[in-house]
Amino acid sequence: MCCTSKNCKCKGHGWTMLFKWLLIIGGINWGLVGLGWLFGGANWNLVHLIFGFSMTLEAIIYLLVGVAGVIWLFGGCKKGKHHECVCTDDKMAGGSMGGGMQGGQGKM
Repeated sequence: MCCTSKNCKCKGHGWTMLFKWLLIIGGINWGLVGLGWLFGGANWNLVHLIFGFSMTLEAIIYLLVGVAGVIWLFGGCKKGKHHECVCTDDKMAGGSMGGGMQGGQGKM
């Protein structure tokens, strides 16, 4: 069970963070593409500008961003499924509601 304090953080697994960053990068990239089109049709597609030397690498990046979006859309990264709740509140750290010592055992 997760703690309910304001200091409760849900820590995702590595894949969750990867999906999150891919979605952020993809969103920024599409925003820049739109701005480029609005300002005279400039090519501000960062993925193409950085990885345009390899069409295969560019396609893989677009594919990964798309897969991350589909996984996020279908709730593949919700609390309890791929997350672990960690309580950072001092009052809760000794209890059984999150990270820290369970039941006050093992104090140093």
